[in-house]
Amino acid sequence: MTMTEQHIIPTLKADERMKQVSFLTQLMRRPELGAVAGLILITAFFFVTADRTMFSLAGLMTVLAPASQLGILAIAAALLMIGGEFDLSIGSMVAFSGLIFGVALTNFGQPLWIAILVTLAFAALMGAINGQIVIRTRLPSFIVTLAFLFILRGLTLVGLKWATGGSTQLRGIDQFVGNSYLKGVFSGQAFQGVFLWLAKHDLIDKFDNGVPKVTGVPVSVIWFVLLAGLTTWVLLRTQVGNWIFAVGGDPVAARNSGVPVDTVKTSLFALTACAATLVAIITVLDAGSTDARRGFQKEFEAIIAAVIGGSLLTGGYGSAIGAFFGAIIFGTVSIGLTYTKFDSDWFQVFLGAMLLIAVLFNNFIRRKVTGVR
Repeated sequence: MTMTEQHIIPTLKADERMKQVSFLTQLMRRPELGAVAGLILITAFFFVTADRTMFSLAGLMTVLAPASQLGILAIAAALLMIGGEFDLSIGSMVAFSGLIFGVALTNFGQPLWIAILVTLAFAALMGAINGQIVIRTRLPSFIVTLAFLFILRGLTLVGLKWATGGSTQLRGIDQFVGNSYLKGVFSGQAFQGVFLWLAKHDLIDKFDNGVPKVTGVPVSVIWFVLLAGLTTWVLLRTQVGNWIFAVGGDPVAARNSGVPVDTVKTSLFALTACAATLVAIITVLDAGSTDARRGFQKEFEAIIAAVIGGSLLTGGYGSAIGAFFGAIIFGTVSIGLTYTKFDSDWFQVFLGAMLLIAVLFNNFIRRKVTGVR
């Protein structure tokens, strides 16, 4: 054996890239670990302190309904954060999209499918404008989207007063929707036939007349689950997912490697705006109205859910499924407190504590356990 071979062999043995990683270490590296652990702790807490009806089928649906709407926003916010940016205008976009959607139906008399397409197009355009301003001016996305938070909220106020003759609420939208099959895609309850069958066979609770106490799954929950599955697949199994992580981790290196950084960022801003539009369409069709306060502070709640789910404000790290669990934690706490003897005003305290603990936990795992900086 030559001297060169003697030096090469130990070097290869010491190469960190060849080192096997234990299953526990691989598990610890998952961004959603903190959210899963948090959900287990929160569930255990309410199991001890809350009324047992919280864990009934009706209680579960009561928790999932608000969690799903927030979760749609949180998943999109998580993707944008992984890409190295974040959007503070997402809550105002819910209200603005509700305005566009409602006006298209009532003032302009458009059919539901056209109103949906027009609203999504407006939202994608506004999201792309956000992204292009960030890219071209190199201003922090915090500043740009904070400005759009006020711009979109103001446009919503002005637009609603124009459309209604002075009111900040647009009512009677359901009268213009009619019996379009698309209404069932975006509002109401899904799988009602299944729940009727379950009630008929005494598998779920029902009233004396045989009607199930829970008539179906809110459509927003179906969208929530589908979006979580799709975005997780995109992040982990496609080239686009690799681009998103690369752009958030090191945009200069990503650009040098041929990644279309500007296109990815602009698309993520547009996706976030479209997610807000989806929530707007769901809530407007469910309520039959829209108002200027729709989506108020949802931008902060979505970012909090994404952070609880393991996403970092610095970019390049996070997961859609983590945001999924983060939103469920949020919904569990917000609704769960009503099943306890605690004052619901404690919700803000719980929320802030969860955010701080999640960030500390994720930093500890990444730095101390995995060695990732």
